[in-house]
Amino acid sequence: MSNYIVKADQVPAMVRIMHERLMSPESADVRLFMNILRMAEEHPASVVMSLLRCAPTCDRAAVMMWRTISSSRSTLEKVLPTLLCVIEDWPLHSMFTSDGDDTDVFALAGTLVLWVMVQVPKSHEAMHIYAPHFLVALLAQIFDSTVHSTEDVDTFWTQCQAEHNLQSNPSRFAMQTMKSLFSRLQCDNVVMAMERKRGWDTLLCADTQHYAVGLLAREMHRDLIPLCSRTACHLLGMLSTVRHRWDLPFLAFLVEVLDCMDLCECRDGVLEMMARYLQSECKERRRLALRGLVLLIKDTSMARRIGMLSQRLVELLGDADTEVVRMSLSVFMNVLQYKGIMVSYTTAPRLAEALLPLFDHDNSHVRMLSIQLFQKVMDMVVDEGRKPMKRIVSESLLPLFLHCHEENQRLAEASVATLFHAAGFLKKRALKEVVKKEKLWKFAECLLAEDRSRAAEHLRQALPYLRSPQEPLREAAVRFIGMAGRCLRGQPGELQVLDEALQAMSEDESPSSFNLEMQAIFGTRSAELRSSTGFNDPLSQEQYQETVRRPPSLTVNADPDTGNAELS
Repeated sequence: MSNYIVKADQVPAMVRIMHERLMSPESADVRLFMNILRMAEEHPASVVMSLLRCAPTCDRAAVMMWRTISSSRSTLEKVLPTLLCVIEDWPLHSMFTSDGDDTDVFALAGTLVLWVMVQVPKSHEAMHIYAPHFLVALLAQIFDSTVHSTEDVDTFWTQCQAEHNLQSNPSRFAMQTMKSLFSRLQCDNVVMAMERKRGWDTLLCADTQHYAVGLLAREMHRDLIPLCSRTACHLLGMLSTVRHRWDLPFLAFLVEVLDCMDLCECRDGVLEMMARYLQSECKERRRLALRGLVLLIKDTSMARRIGMLSQRLVELLGDADTEVVRMSLSVFMNVLQYKGIMVSYTTAPRLAEALLPLFDHDNSHVRMLSIQLFQKVMDMVVDEGRKPMKRIVSESLLPLFLHCHEENQRLAEASVATLFHAAGFLKKRALKEVVKKEKLWKFAECLLAEDRSRAAEHLRQALPYLRSPQEPLREAAVRFIGMAGRCLRGQPGELQVLDEALQAMSEDESPSSFNLEMQAIFGTRSAELRSSTGFNDPLSQEQYQETVRRPPSLTVNADPDTGNAELS
């Protein structure tokens, strides 16, 4: 039989004959197994497809044939690509044998064969070559079989269970095959870690599969760097070409092992993919893309390229998801830590304007990052961008001053530092000097004195802080409003602004004694203005515009230590 030769169109018939001989009670001749190997060596794809169609449930005879093929590394390496192709497409993958048979083949039948093969000790080296592809294919099959099944699949699987005495359903069997593959690759620690952290159970729930895949990636990352790297490259190829139906869990895996990849070869592909997912309407995809960017920034060359995404990152600062906002801020902060990276004259104003509302965010970490980033933008904006920034920096002075009274000491210190930089950016020496000397209420006095015509604007800007959950901020806001109220005297629209302040202060559920004192002073002044002008109601906006005139010169007298002020 050394000259044993089978033509391509003879393979299906020969496979059936061999299968029948092995099913007979007579002992198989060793030459039969040699012929199986030779035929698989010469026609691997046709042998795989013919044997799958001949015995899709992988009966006793088929198991012997598959084990024989798995005993030879060179033969196994040739048949695995076809088997992989079958498993990858669930639930049906149509292929042709050499005789033209195009009967549908279940991917689950291919998984059953893989399960048989990985139990052959000699299959280790060949399995290692295709391990990343099989891991991804098995994951996809788990995802699909969790949410999708057909009557044909159910019928087929019932036959498989009877043949092999299996108790599991298709998704659990695919997971069992994955565990066997890890064991063959000598990665039992991954299997046990997933078991200990209930990762396998999480993998079988459609709503939590991306979390489970992220956990699997982290466990593989501990000891299997080469396998992680090859799996990541395979996933990058899949996700970069078309949107895969299971892109969310695959993206979760990729993000966890990004640092295993050689970015010199794939940085453009990775960055383009992350940029695409930043545009996603799915919160989890946006989060994963941002996590990926945070990791990529550790590479200096990537940090420079990420600048191209600044417009989209600025837009994400207004996202309703706190985690998305926090990570977007982190990306900007990490990019700007590198020397030589500057903020363009177009990006700086947009970024600074997007940061202002975040000073008052509910999340303290977001507040901290936004205030620190605001300082960096002022420091690193190119010269052409300084002029457009001035208006925004001017608007930041009062919020930064009020946040200097944060209960969180680190946040308060960051606010003081940024306020100092803002005064310097605007070239306001007097303001900069009082911040340097930590005379904060002197700062408030100077801010109001340098442009009294903006007293109403400053007062209105302070009103929202009366609703702060932090008592020190509410107290600081009330004190500032008291100082601003003095500057308002005789200015157009004074009555309207006083009424707005009274309304805001009255909404304080736990008013301080100073709040009540200011309400009394403002109430008295409001009554005087109504009496003198003949208006019984606050000025309308139209009346306010009609009464605009130059305010008289006023002097602000306030205690620099307490900020107390009175209206006279």
